[in-house]
Amino acid sequence: MSASTCCLKTFTWNGTPTGRISTLASNNTYIASPAGDNDDLAILIIHDLLGWSFPNVRLLADHYAREANATVYVPDFFGGETLPFEPLLAGRFNEVDLPGFRARNAREIREPEIFACAEELRTKHKVIVAVGFCYGGWAVFRLGAARDSEDDQRRRPLVDAIAAAHPSLLTKEDIDNVAVPVQILAPEHDPIFNDELKSYTFASLQRRGVPFDWQHFPGVEHACMTRGDENKPGERAAMERGKNAAVAWARQIVAQTKV
Repeated sequence: MSASTCCLKTFTWNGTPTGRISTLASNNTYIASPAGDNDDLAILIIHDLLGWSFPNVRLLADHYAREANATVYVPDFFGGETLPFEPLLAGRFNEVDLPGFRARNAREIREPEIFACAEELRTKHKVIVAVGFCYGGWAVFRLGAARDSEDDQRRRPLVDAIAAAHPSLLTKEDIDNVAVPVQILAPEHDPIFNDELKSYTFASLQRRGVPFDWQHFPGVEHACMTRGDENKPGERAAMERGKNAAVAWARQIVAQTKV
């Protein structure tokens, strides 16, 4: 499928998000829509530590909505808690209580909320693509897992495809269980989604015949896909390229589903 010309536009840096605030499965949610809500395609964004209110993640949602003709949802998966942006963006993690924050937002705490949001989207949309950044990376793999155990009646994965950008908290079990097409947005320098996990992911998907699209981003580091720091060489270009790749991936999934 050829790329739409709209996918070649640059990112709207420092713009004002144009979506609306509503709820999804009782979670406060930023929703971006094309001209009208699209029942065919929903994109569920699972945010990183910067949370659902970080301007760039909402601007990304706006771009996805326009360029993929999708209704895009960014729920709050941190229970209303927001970490301060400035020290996180500057890498001064010692100024933030990250251990406490991670404990309050552990996988086992937030996974039921994330599943509930995807389940509600299944009642509204024909195709669902989940996009996860950092913290959201493990979650999209879980959403794309096969569900065929005796105690789980949901035979169909909760989403139809996933995209994971510099995922964190990801396990080899998560990787081995994913059963839907996968897109990986992988910065070169990433101590969390490190070389071992990258190699394992590539080998597991290939061995099990899972369709995947691997996007390598040389010269940039973990968190670049939402941070877009103009002071870090190549980071804004990487974020724009990541946005374009995710849009093209979502459009491809819809096209394949209609065949």
